[in-house]
Amino acid sequence: MWPFKRKIQTETKGLAEPGDDLYALFGLTPSTATGVPVTPDAALRVPAVGSAIRVISEAVATLDVSVKRLEADGTEILVQGHPALPLLRDQANDWTDGFSLIRDLVIDALSDDKGGMAYVNRLGDGRIAEIIRYRRGVIDVQFDQTTGEPHYKIDGRRVSASDIIHLRCPFGRAPLSLAAEAIGVAMALDKHAAKLFGRGARPSGALMFPKGMGEASVKAARTAWRSTHEGDDANGQTAILYDGAEFKPFTFNSTDAQFLENRKFQILEIARAFRVPPSMLFDHDRATWSNTEQMGREFLSYTLEPWLRAAEGALRRALFADEERATHAVRFDRDDLTRADLSTRATVINSLISSQTINPNEGRAWLGLPPRAGGDEFLNPNITATAEPDSAPVENEDTPDAA
Repeated sequence: MWPFKRKIQTETKGLAEPGDDLYALFGLTPSTATGVPVTPDAALRVPAVGSAIRVISEAVATLDVSVKRLEADGTEILVQGHPALPLLRDQANDWTDGFSLIRDLVIDALSDDKGGMAYVNRLGDGRIAEIIRYRRGVIDVQFDQTTGEPHYKIDGRRVSASDIIHLRCPFGRAPLSLAAEAIGVAMALDKHAAKLFGRGARPSGALMFPKGMGEASVKAARTAWRSTHEGDDANGQTAILYDGAEFKPFTFNSTDAQFLENRKFQILEIARAFRVPPSMLFDHDRATWSNTEQMGREFLSYTLEPWLRAAEGALRRALFADEERATHAVRFDRDDLTRADLSTRATVINSLISSQTINPNEGRAWLGLPPRAGGDEFLNPNITATAEPDSAPVENEDTPDAA
């Protein structure tokens, strides 16, 4: 009997997945040197941060996931119909699909120091009924100070580590947390940019009077000017000045203060923190046709591959029984990311078949086609065997027999 069986209860308020308002209420807003508090919710409103987290988590979740059996010779055989597959491909539970489960686990690992966690709900016979990703704060993890062994609790109740999918962060700190200062600067620049083009960032100009004016006259002149020349419905009105007054507009060039350069540099800083190529954050200043393709390969090798390996290990540890764990593994299909255009793929597949590295049915599987009869043989289709000509002369019936 599962001790955490769901029951229909009245809604209760808790501190799971707190927002910016709860952080501020308890004085837990993590501030940076800029004075800007950087919480997960606030950081996601920085476009570069949200884009970096989305490109990593969605890239992982879009890959086809499978279960493979590990053979003694090192080969991996695809296992059809494993009970863990429907949970990862179809529905993890009644309200979460497999894509959303994997995506949200990676999002949590990128933004929360505790990593991404989900509970594996097993029936009495050990079969997995569902996988539940609770909101942040519901699953608590504490690490042994000597061995680093994690101990998990759900609502204060101890849970076995074998029932928790735990996608952990490098260094024990999420990239979002490690980049808090860079994100804080980006947030400060965004805030200043909003004020810069608003009415309160700087005065648009000054009224200059040749004669001195008292404080009361200055206030009266300011009030009259604002009532006729400021506001949403005052644009385009003609300014009428008295007593030799002169209006001198202020000019300000953001690039002179390297404001735009600073904003672009923060995109690079955030890209470094998440190890994402700047072109994938839509910063194409230094992108060319050649290096963009190279950066795409580096994204797979240096950004996604560590997260894919970590996700495969976390799923393998929690979804397989003890006797299966040594012989089975969860695998994400990387071919979906390295897939080239059709003509290039056809050339490569034909070359591999000709060199007898793969057979035609394996090549057809890469294209999503069903196997054909005789396609399991390793043959070179470019070499055509021709029949030997018959050396015996053909007897012509019209030719009379030799005497």
